[in-house]
Order: sequence, then structure tokens, then C-alpha cells
Amino acid sequence: MRNGGQLLVESLVGLGARKAFGVPGESYLAVLDALHDTQGTLDFVLCRQEGGASFMAAAYGKLTGEPGICMVTRGPGATNASIGVHTAMQDSAPMILFVGQVGTDMKGREAFQELDYKAVFGTMAKWAVEIDRVERIPEILSRAWTMAVSGRPGPVVVALPEDMLTAMTEAAPLGAPVRITEPQPDPTAMGELREMLAGAERPLILYGGCNWRGDGTSPIKFFAEASDIPVLSVFRYQDQFDNNSPVFCGDAGVGMAPHVKRLMREADVILAINARFGENTTDGYTLLDVPQPAQRLIHIHGSDLEIGKIYRPELGIHAGPNAFAAALGAMDPVKGGWADWRAEGRAAYDAGFDLPELPSPVDMGKVCAYLREELPEDMILTNGAGNFAVWPGRFFRFGPKATLLAPQSGAMGYGVPAAIAAKVAQPERTVVCFAGDGDFQMTSQELATAAQAGAQPIILILNNGIYGTIRAHQERNYPTRVSGTTMAVNPDFAALAKAYGFHGERVERTEDFAAAFERARASETGAVLDLVISPEALTPRQSLSAMRSAALEAGKGR
Repeated sequence: MRNGGQLLVESLVGLGARKAFGVPGESYLAVLDALHDTQGTLDFVLCRQEGGASFMAAAYGKLTGEPGICMVTRGPGATNASIGVHTAMQDSAPMILFVGQVGTDMKGREAFQELDYKAVFGTMAKWAVEIDRVERIPEILSRAWTMAVSGRPGPVVVALPEDMLTAMTEAAPLGAPVRITEPQPDPTAMGELREMLAGAERPLILYGGCNWRGDGTSPIKFFAEASDIPVLSVFRYQDQFDNNSPVFCGDAGVGMAPHVKRLMREADVILAINARFGENTTDGYTLLDVPQPAQRLIHIHGSDLEIGKIYRPELGIHAGPNAFAAALGAMDPVKGGWADWRAEGRAAYDAGFDLPELPSPVDMGKVCAYLREELPEDMILTNGAGNFAVWPGRFFRFGPKATLLAPQSGAMGYGVPAAIAAKVAQPERTVVCFAGDGDFQMTSQELATAAQAGAQPIILILNNGIYGTIRAHQERNYPTRVSGTTMAVNPDFAALAKAYGFHGERVERTEDFAAAFERARASETGAVLDLVISPEALTPRQSLSAMRSAALEAGKGR
């Protein structure tokens, strides 16, 4: 006999869970008690706020391909954690959120902190379920784990009524997870695909998603290079393809480069692999016509629900990304007259790294140039949301061993928890987080989590005293009428870092960065570098003043 909390924890161990991120709550005390016996096997990473915990779980799932586990209490704990669920869904990252719930004898009375979790998370997660019988814990957990990792991976929410966790049962815990092979591409469809590519004048490969395994996109790289076909990443997944390849031409995301838009518009055949066609990847659904693109579209996805969801493909192939990549890599290359077109795309990508002097005490263009040379090939970069995210997203070349953890949901505050999760999962790797001053303050309390877990990354705070993305929109649409975007009071970030046991420094000049970063790398307790950035350097190629002047000339001022 064991209680429901023990059954749940033992089942998680059997499934292979090794880390759980969370904030304790009285609604799942039996689970916390069971975790007392799994230290060193299944560790509970104690976080400071549920939003940070759920970000960590989402990032852990994205990095490892296994469900990131998050545990929070009912009501406020669940609503705080919802940001990570939304992020995991938009990232297609496997995650399971366990939420305490009022006892079944109190349901429906608006008891203390009671929520209807199916209603709250029904449109936010792949599945939301509440356990109603203790002996069903293994069944429901097996389904939750399988659903989180299969098809289009994503988050699952499991509500745990308090009495289900204390009730006793003879049910046996789970063993290994269900093994599901990826759907294989149909050989006839692969023949059609090759004919479409061979008949193209300007073919293009677009890839995305986070559920690549092993060699990942390497077979796609082999085929694309042999066929000289340009390759683009969807928003914030450029790390899944070797950026040093001559066929890689950039990412289709926020602030899309003109040459990327041109490649997508001018392509006559697009091979889209594991992409869900989000707003940012399609420039607001303008680069391809909805629902029938002018381009001949071949759409491959592991979930049949994604094929034809927005765009009608000429050929849809239901196949897992790894299975499809292997089949494509084994295919004879195609030849055509598009070499110059591909070369122009690559040249424009390379030219994007050339930047003018930036009007800022710390020039981020020069900082990134230094980091490109100094960071190891298996670096992990993380970021939250803001104009600053252009630096890790556009000014690094991700090789086959490098990783980018960045939220497709555009969630501020993701970068710090993601960096901590990365150090928890793979402590031997160098992890660098890029955070704006506003972004950092969304989850800065998780520095205590990092210190307690011994998982301390290097954090670069790009401190310009403004909410940069919103300020940019203001300057373009309401010039001279700044409202609600200036952070006139910020803490001493270096002192704050030291209070949490991190190495902390303020860097006020570009020429001081290299030495400061080396001290950060040498720190055994992680580091926070507060970089002084001028608001004028709002984007890599347009100053705040130039943005405002352009808007005034367009007649947008008052």
C-alpha cells in the first residue's frame, strides 16, 4: 500500500524524470513528502515564484526533449505558473504542470483557492485533466507523459485533489515510458516531393520545432548543401541547423531581415519541415497568402493537426521531423539554376553581422563580436523578450553543438529561469543569459534558486532604463509622447547580484567588457554583468532619434 503522492512520485521516477521545478503548497504535501525519499534520483528544485518555476520546466523540456516537470499549489500558484504553460505551448516544448487542488468533497463551492483547471488551461495546454480516483494516477500520468512528447510536443496540466494524494491504494507505479516511433514519410510522397523541388526555379527549405534528436537536422543539411537550396529557420530556432553551412540564410522572425522576406516571397517551392507557421515567421501572415499560398507548399509535421491548419499545402506529409530528415538525407540531391539566388541569400546573411558604431557607452555589436570568438562551441544562450533579444538571436552563428533557449511566445522574464534550468540539466556547459533591465526584473528573484541549486549562469543585463520594444513602437506611432516606458528607478544590479552570492559588476565602457567577462567566467558562483546601454541604441541599425524623426516626417507627431 502507498498513498497517491507516493504513487505519483514513484511513477515519475519510473518514467525517467530527474528534476522537478516548483514552489511548495499545502495542497500537495503528500507529493513533497514522497520527494523526500528521491533526492539524488528525482530532485525538487525549489523556486521563488511559480512563473519562474514554470519557465524553468518549459526550458528544460525544450533543451532535453523530455517533459519539464513543474509542481505548484492551487489557485494563485496555478495562475502564476500559467505563463510557462503558454510558453511551452508556443514553443512546442514537452512539459507537465502538476497543480494541487481542493479535495473532491469541496469541489464546486468556490472553496479556498479553487479553480476549474480544465476551464483555465483548456485552450492553453494540449490536455488538462483532474485525477478523480487514486488508482488512476498511473494511467493518467502515462497518458500525460505520452501526450507531452508525441505529435506536436507541448504542455499537459494535471490537477491533484488533496484527498487523492492522501488516499491509499495498491496500484503499482509506472515503469519506463511508452516508446512511440515517429510516423515515417510515405515513399510515394517523397518521390512527389523530389519532383516538386527538381522542377522549381527558386526552392527554399524552412525548418522549426524543438523535438529534434541525435543528428537532428544534419541529414537536411547534407541534402540542402548537395542541392544548393537555401535554408531558413523559423522564429528562434536557428540553433537547430548549423549556421556555418553555406546554405543557411537566416531566421524568419521578429524584425525580419529584408533578404529573408525576399527569399520567402520569391520562392516558388517551400519545403516546410516541423514548422507551425506562427505570426512572426510569416511576417503577420503576409509572406504567404492565407489559405492558399502562391508558393507551392510542401508541409511536413509530426502532428496531422498542423498540416493545413493555416496554409493549404500542395503536398502534406505526416511524418516526424527526425524520420523525415533521415529520408530526405538518403534522397538523391536535386539540381537547378538557383545557385546565384542561394548565394545572394547567404551573402546578405553574412553582411548582417557588419554593424556601424553604436551610440552607446557599451556597444553591443562589439560585445557580440567578442563573444562569438570566445564562447565554446557548445554554448547555451538564453533570453527573454525585448529589443535586446536581437543580439543573441541575430548576431551569433550557432554551430551543431550550440543551443538557443528563447521563447516564441515573447514572454518577458524567460531568460534567467531558462539559464538556470540549462545549468541544472547540463552543468558542464557554458550558459549565458541576455536580459534587458525590465526583462531581468520580471524573474530576478530566481537568482536565489540558482544559488541554492548550484546552477549559476552568466547573466548580461542590457541596462538602458526603458522598456525598449514598447518604446520603439511609441516612437514609430506616437513620437514625442513617451508614456509608461521609462524606468527612472532601477536597483544597483551588481550589488543585487552580490546579495544573492553571484559575482557582480557594472560595465560602463565597451573596452572594459572583455576583462569583466573573463572575471565572470572565472567565478564559481555565476555572474551578473550590468552593461550600460544608451536608449539611443534601441536597435542595431536605427537610433531612437532617427526613429522619432522618421515618424515625425511621416506626419505621426502632434
